[in-house]
Amino acid sequence: MRTAIRKSLALTAIGAALGFAAQAGAQAPAASGPKTLKMQSTWPASLTLQDNFKMFGERVDKLTGGQLKIEAMAAGQVVPAFEVLDATHKKVLDGAHAVSYYWVGKQKAATLFSSTPAGPFGMDHMDFLGWMYEAGGLDMYWDLYQKEMKLNVIAFPILPSSPQAFGWFKRPIKNLADFKGMKCRQTGIVAEIFTKMGMATVNMPGGEIVPSAQRGVIDCAEWVGGVEDLRLGLPQVFKYHYVPGMHEPSVIGELLINADVWKGLPVQQQEAIRSATTETLVRWWVRWQKQNADAIEEMRTKHGTQILRTPPDILIAFLKAWDEIAKEESAKNPFFKKVLDSQRAYAAKVVPAKRFMNPPYSFAANYYWPEDVRKGSAKGTAKKK
Repeated sequence: MRTAIRKSLALTAIGAALGFAAQAGAQAPAASGPKTLKMQSTWPASLTLQDNFKMFGERVDKLTGGQLKIEAMAAGQVVPAFEVLDATHKKVLDGAHAVSYYWVGKQKAATLFSSTPAGPFGMDHMDFLGWMYEAGGLDMYWDLYQKEMKLNVIAFPILPSSPQAFGWFKRPIKNLADFKGMKCRQTGIVAEIFTKMGMATVNMPGGEIVPSAQRGVIDCAEWVGGVEDLRLGLPQVFKYHYVPGMHEPSVIGELLINADVWKGLPVQQQEAIRSATTETLVRWWVRWQKQNADAIEEMRTKHGTQILRTPPDILIAFLKAWDEIAKEESAKNPFFKKVLDSQRAYAAKVVPAKRFMNPPYSFAANYYWPEDVRKGSAKGTAKKK
């Protein structure tokens, strides 16, 4: 009797298990094999900015066990560099690798999500990421594209390509007066700021800077600094390189994804993308620091580049011009004001606290690597003990 009961219960359990398994199988999506997302950047293939994009693709591939692949194409392979946003919205591309201040023609607030200008409010990369992930910045970032710009796009921070140099010049500049009237490559809201300061600005992709300088179309140019400028060939056409700049002291580029494409990904693959963006940001950034150091040495020794300190009155004039433009834009653009106020509130806490806790970078740096201020040199000699 007991044996019969046990057999009956076992059969019932097996039947229930099989029924549950059948039901679960009916609800689970069928395996469709590896999926490839076609994405394009705004960068020439030779730049380390493109290396950041490719590193992201490699991480996604490994994190998903090869089930999600990223085709990381360079600028122009499908659409022109500055058309990747619209192409992602229209699903001509599944995604893009860019920087949000390129889109200020559509919405001025776009510049605030690349952390430019002025930090903002003195924030560095980590402060800005803190605002993005801990103070509601990412939610506003998605609102920027979907609600304000009416684009079917989402975004993640991925590319910490700063602090950036002030720029390259064909002749030396000693003060703000020397700066006025020069025709320089600038983009986004930074171009508006420099125009307010008296510069004649020209908007163009990075790949057009060298030929434009060779033809005399521009007298000066701003790109990134360090290895990026070296790879682009700027030391061959400009002799004077000025650092630092206040226009992009902590800029972070973006990974764009079509919102429908994002929603169509399994949760695990979405999480792989989230993890890959943050890992790429850190790993690429630390590699980039060494690449920049090597590039600065090559600029000096091989190309005879004169690396000089940016005249302070130019930097102060820039901050004042930005504050005026930000105030004017806030008065007529509620979303711009909302984002800027959020950043100011976050910076008001973290920037003074970090300044209190952190020693000035120059303190120990000057002790071990004294700087020749007279020449504006960023290169020092180790102090002998």
